[in-house]
Amino acid sequence: MLRRRVWLLFVLFCWSLCWTIWPVQAQNSTLIRGVWLTQNDVPILRDRPRLEAALNDLQRLNFNTLYPVVWNSGYVSFPSATARNLGIQPFVLRGIQDYDILGELTQQAHCRNLLVIPWFEFGFMVPETSELALAHPDWLTQGVNGETTRLTAAGEVAWMNPFHPEVQAFLTNIVLEVLRQYPVDGVQFDDHLSLPVEFGYDAYTRALYQQERKKTVPENPRDPEWMRWRADKLTAFVQTLRQRVKQEFPNAIFSVSPTTLPTAYQSFLQDWPQWVALGLLDEVVVQVYRYNLASFVQQLTQPEILHAQTQISTAVGVLTGLRTNPVPIELVDAKVEAALRLGLGVSFFSFETLWERAPDPRDRRQNTILFHFRQPLPRRLFAQACPRV
Repeated sequence: MLRRRVWLLFVLFCWSLCWTIWPVQAQNSTLIRGVWLTQNDVPILRDRPRLEAALNDLQRLNFNTLYPVVWNSGYVSFPSATARNLGIQPFVLRGIQDYDILGELTQQAHCRNLLVIPWFEFGFMVPETSELALAHPDWLTQGVNGETTRLTAAGEVAWMNPFHPEVQAFLTNIVLEVLRQYPVDGVQFDDHLSLPVEFGYDAYTRALYQQERKKTVPENPRDPEWMRWRADKLTAFVQTLRQRVKQEFPNAIFSVSPTTLPTAYQSFLQDWPQWVALGLLDEVVVQVYRYNLASFVQQLTQPEILHAQTQISTAVGVLTGLRTNPVPIELVDAKVEAALRLGLGVSFFSFETLWERAPDPRDRRQNTILFHFRQPLPRRLFAQACPRV
């Protein structure tokens, strides 16, 4: 433990010599102290006493941002006219005490000065056997050999065509529905607001490329011009989506949580540094999911992350473990320390493994986080009292 800390402090000291030329967090921004709430956390979210206890813990530990999932596996988890019209919302899961889960979470979070930014986890990704994919096969893109699925951490999934106007309208509509129905603080997408580099060989995209470029689509998915064309199309959609959000909700936070470079662009055509440069994002939370401390620390000094810090609220995603691969609190501790020393916020993936399912005692994990979040740091103060139940 001591040897690890000495090594980490030595590395950070060396980098600290460059702080005079490396600006840190953008002015007038508050460091993100966030956590993602996944589908695995639904049992907590749908039971009011457990929800209140979880939020009390997060308030006591001085968190300031929640990212609850609302779009996953081809389904939305809130009442959606768009989803009903497409036949992909036969019912809406409610709390055991018969409450709207996102509505209750937002109210309970706000009275504790926690922001709520709904997370559209799946982006353009859908299970191939989902009702949405089966009802709209024309919405799906494909690979050069006609393949329609890709193996991911979420299993074998299909990808909706980001360039198809009906797909873009669908995603835009469910985003606006969340903002219209709930007093949430913004919306977040992640590395699935993208297109795997192998995809884009569907008939619609081939025709669009030929119309604009006056030539056929290259058979090599990594052809530089073909990659840039698709990446720019994604950027254009992000720009349009942000405009639609800001037209109705100018104060809504438009957040993206991409993976690190070069993977983001080389594998998913997600040119998020360009999104930062164009002023399309209000915050970026870069997923730095590494089981090795040295690799994690190295990623924090990517030029793109350092530049983002000077423009918008910038944080890194810290992996607290998966059900099949727990992360000891010593490693979480070292990662948070490294991020904060470089002026970066942090968001934990995910609440389930933060202390609920973990290899260390609950109190030990909570006290370790509290050591780093010793003082409250609200991003916004809400003038409302918590309701009595």
